[in-house]
Amino acid sequence: MENTILHKETDTNGLFYIENKGKIIAEMHYTFLEDDPSIIVVKHTDVKPDLKGQGIGTKLLDALAEYARKKNLKVTPLCPFVEVQFNRNKKYNDIEAQ
Repeated sequence: MENTILHKETDTNGLFYIENKGKIIAEMHYTFLEDDPSIIVVKHTDVKPDLKGQGIGTKLLDALAEYARKKNLKVTPLCPFVEVQFNRNKKYNDIEAQ
């Protein structure tokens, strides 16, 4: 199965996700910080159980990181998965909000 990462965004929030046969099978939700729209807050990551252990969550996070870099945004990880990845991996240091 191909894991093409799709992206939707509104003025207040966004979603990186993967679909299979029209159903979302993995997703990472974020919102823009209300008083500072240069900061996005990752709220939730969900990967369907049969896809766990395949690095799908990391692929979603990498897509979000690439987006943040292009748009000059910083990221606050409320999502436990993203928080752990930020702590483990220096490659995200440049986008982490202080």
